[in-house]
Amino acid sequence: SEMATSMAASGSNLNFGEVGCRGLGYRQASLVSSLKFNRCIWNQISWSHRITKCVGINRYDIAISPINVKFKPVKVVNAICSTDGSTKYFDFAVIGSGVAGLCYALEVAKHGTVAVITKAEPHECNTNYAQGGVSAVLCPSDSVESHMHDTIVAGAYLCDEETVRVVCTEGPDRVKELIAMGASFDHSEDGNLHLAREGGHSHHRIVHAADMTGREIERALLDAVIKDPNIFVFEHHFAIDLLTSQDGSDTVCHGVDTLNTETWEVVRFLSKVTLLASGGAGHIYPSTTNPLVATGDGMAIAHRAQAVISNMEFVQFHPTALAEEGLPVKPRKPRENAFLITEAVRGDGGILYNLSMERFMPLYDERAELAPRDVVARSIDDQLKRRNEKYVLLDISHKPREKILSHFPNIASECLQHGLDITREPIPVVPAAHYMCGGVRAGLDGETNVRDLYVAGEVACTGLHGANRLASNSLLEALVFARRAVQPSIDHMKGSRLDISASNCWSRPVVPMSLGGDVLGKILRKTREIRKELQLIMWQYVGIVRSTTRLETAEDRIAKLEAKWEKYLFEQGWEPTMVALEVCEVRNLFCCAKLVVSSALSRQESRGLHFTTDFPYLEESKRLPTIIFPCLAANSTWSSRQLHQQYTC
Repeated sequence: SEMATSMAASGSNLNFGEVGCRGLGYRQASLVSSLKFNRCIWNQISWSHRITKCVGINRYDIAISPINVKFKPVKVVNAICSTDGSTKYFDFAVIGSGVAGLCYALEVAKHGTVAVITKAEPHECNTNYAQGGVSAVLCPSDSVESHMHDTIVAGAYLCDEETVRVVCTEGPDRVKELIAMGASFDHSEDGNLHLAREGGHSHHRIVHAADMTGREIERALLDAVIKDPNIFVFEHHFAIDLLTSQDGSDTVCHGVDTLNTETWEVVRFLSKVTLLASGGAGHIYPSTTNPLVATGDGMAIAHRAQAVISNMEFVQFHPTALAEEGLPVKPRKPRENAFLITEAVRGDGGILYNLSMERFMPLYDERAELAPRDVVARSIDDQLKRRNEKYVLLDISHKPREKILSHFPNIASECLQHGLDITREPIPVVPAAHYMCGGVRAGLDGETNVRDLYVAGEVACTGLHGANRLASNSLLEALVFARRAVQPSIDHMKGSRLDISASNCWSRPVVPMSLGGDVLGKILRKTREIRKELQLIMWQYVGIVRSTTRLETAEDRIAKLEAKWEKYLFEQGWEPTMVALEVCEVRNLFCCAKLVVSSALSRQESRGLHFTTDFPYLEESKRLPTIIFPCLAANSTWSSRQLHQQYTC
């Protein structure tokens, strides 16, 4: 067996129209038929009791949009601090260069050396593609309680109330820190911050920089990183696996193995503390707003390192990605990622129509276009299936031209390239995979059940989003949890030391140069085919609307596809310790896809982003987070095993 899945009792007592689940009881969820799940006792499982030890585990041996922000070059190093051949030693290792990773790096760098390890260029991350903004209570008429209420309602009452309160309370200070750092947000004529409103929000509370907020935040953070002498950026370094050991019943993280994708060299980073801030897994689906780097690497390496995973069934499909089929001038080649049409367009008065120009959202929800994303995405999906159409229309053209162009210059520019003037015509849109509400289970300080491993950003599951993320809460969560992880990380760093000899405790991954160019070419071509097949299975059977039969079909087809791929690899001479970028990405995509499917099968109700026709209603008794415990077995697949064996301290 590869994983154990359960529904854990929630510790939150919600005060917004639902009765909280009390107690710390363990409840076994319905099990996926083809997997033999092993029970793993989770001591004090509730969110409010944070992260504790997991015992009883069975163990066996990009296309850039037309309006560009110029990023200054960052310090890129080949060797720094203590170095032993291809091993590097730092106080802190940060995997990921989005808002969570960079905010954390800037703080801990005041106390030690920091390696920021990033898969591509530092700015190529989900943060850079975030259009909408950061939600925070900055208006006198707004309140923390109101923001909490909106978050919990959008999250279908699965949010952890303590986490929600912390994030909504600390959020305004984090936004002010960004401004002090140099981030430039839009202001109204009165000189105050211009606060937008998006779906699910009861107040105007979205701080934004036109429709390029993430890019502006990333620019400001990278500017600060450049100036910091203690931060060193290792770009084009792909995280292969975390380096872990066993200390009694504890799994301990010591760093990460990476592949330099420019030199094909395996580089080992040993650190006192590791922060995983690697983003999401949008590319388990064929159409996603995420950049190409979002292949679930962080979630997969954490799962293989024995980290507890939670709520993976809640995949958010953004209702409005640009539908290329509806553009007057079709793109010459398909985009690598879907172009996002921000929630703020609907917040500013945009109206959704089907192709007969019939407004349909009021038929589904009294909040109409301002309903939460899960509601809008399902409504569009229903319209497309009922009418056998490929896209719907989002119209903002009834608003003043100047207002449209000032609020949405990036969207206007992108559409104009394809012959569409959004000030005169509606925008063709279709849902696309956008955000993972689940991930590595984290406590209030970003801690995990793996010692010395912290998580922040989309890779984490903190309890904030519940069953559906409220618009513009993602950057907010990343900012808050990156900061909260700082002090415990510093405390641990000061009380520990790096063991230089420890680098030899793990076998090293190897690059497959010995196979030769022809064989490698065949492997990569087959791997690309497999990737597309996996994505298609996920879209057809694990999409916006699900059923038990379809999920079981997905599980079966994914297992057979993975076995077929691994068989091909090993017949070609591939060894389990070999690494190559595209092969390792598909390894991680398989791992994440299986986590999503097994989680979805365990939830026998419809809640938030998880809608199943077999259980179409909410059930109060099942208002519990889904937990996947790490249970390794000798017959687990390549995607579920670390390339090296853990050593015992």
